[in-house]
Amino acid sequence: MAKTNYESVIILTPVLSEKMLSDAVDSYKKLITGNGGELIHEENWGLTKLAYPIQKKNTGFYQIFEFAAEPDAEIVDILELAYRRDEQVLRYLSIKLDKHAVIYNERRRNGAFNKPKSEKPTEAKPVEAKTAEPTPAPVEVKETKSEEEE
Repeated sequence: MAKTNYESVIILTPVLSEKMLSDAVDSYKKLITGNGGELIHEENWGLTKLAYPIQKKNTGFYQIFEFAAEPDAEIVDILELAYRRDEQVLRYLSIKLDKHAVIYNERRRNGAFNKPKSEKPTEAKPVEAKTAEPTPAPVEVKETKSEEEE
């Protein structure tokens, strides 16, 4: 049976030291691999400002795990239970990836979206418009006969 791909994002409290942060991340990696999961990719986004305060904290350490597991495995339930029990985790989200998300993540990891464009668009030089001298319109003078002349 083919393995199913999952992605799990956690936000850890900002008061953690580097050692505490790496210990927490390592424990979750061991939890994934210990329950039959295969860790595909791990990404640390670092300390980031939150959109709104969570538990009176305005920042948090974002950590992303992408892993594969058997569809009938309870690895996501076990992982989320560990997140709920850990006071260092402010928020978490685990999702099942469809085939398009898997392809997108592979391309993103390979740097397909971060490459600079090979050609810079050339800037057009500003052209000064020549203004023509205004020419007076031809004036037609019609002579009219006045009543006195008649």
